[in-house]
Amino acid sequence: MAGHRNKVSWSSGLCGCFDDLGGCFLTLFCPCIAFGRIAEIVDKGAISCCASGTMHVLQGLGTSAIGSILYHCCYRARLRAEHGLEEKPCADCCVHTFCGYCALCQKYRELKSRGFDMQAGWHANMERMGKTVAPQMNQGMTR
Repeated sequence: MAGHRNKVSWSSGLCGCFDDLGGCFLTLFCPCIAFGRIAEIVDKGAISCCASGTMHVLQGLGTSAIGSILYHCCYRARLRAEHGLEEKPCADCCVHTFCGYCALCQKYRELKSRGFDMQAGWHANMERMGKTVAPQMNQGMTR
């Protein structure tokens, strides 16, 4: 549902961790798993939870905090665009710069509130929702 004209509010506020304590603890203690699950759904299964979570870990080990923030704010922007969400309380990059864990928790809660089983992944969610998913083409070597 990209291209919304009327923006809607997030299902919970940036500091709404009490709305989902399980997701909050997951984000606090295993942010790579939380991010991987979010990224797999936002990417519509094109990249696995494991690959996205690994990217999160590698960025955390790297020296580029700015690169990590940009990576995360891009996913927030894509989630907002897909679901017509308002850019609030401030710009995506500001939210991730100053409230990174809260922003990750908010994205996790938003997808859950939209009916996604965050542990199941993209393809299982589509099957559960009765939607068909086109098979992924292997982009390997060709003749």
